[in-house]
Amino acid sequence: MMSERKTLSVRETDETSPTVKKKGRGWEISEKRLDALHERAREMRRNPTPAQEALAEALGGVENGGFAFKRQTVIGSAIVDFACKDLMLVIELAGDEDAAFAATRDRSLTEVGYRVERIGAEAVLADPAGAAAHVSAIMRERWHERRSRHRAQQPGRGRQQG
Repeated sequence: MMSERKTLSVRETDETSPTVKKKGRGWEISEKRLDALHERAREMRRNPTPAQEALAEALGGVENGGFAFKRQTVIGSAIVDFACKDLMLVIELAGDEDAAFAATRDRSLTEVGYRVERIGAEAVLADPAGAAAHVSAIMRERWHERRSRHRAQQPGRGRQQG
């Protein structure tokens, strides 16, 4: 008996599907602005604060479940201290930034699905290993959140088919 061969095909789009923006690599940001953000992020990676340096080093020594953080990453129009895009998790070191600006940035990141966690820079400098362990716990929690959400979206999972 010969089995039917499956092939990939392109589905027709419907009007309810969101359209991908053609500017700013998917975000509504001009290429010039996005290039400036990436250049600023590179400069920030070259000159980290003592707290950023301490947390980055300490994160190398904790269980991360195979996930990694990138330092000074551009997400949309924001530059975040640490980002794990696979978990959609952002770690910000709270310090001298403007509180209103930080709240607006956090809200916009949350709206697109990121979870934003703040850790005090002083706490990181006082106990880098403890801060890294806290981040590891947040990563595990986020992984479980995303896993349970994914399972809830899969109809019929966990039930016996009869």
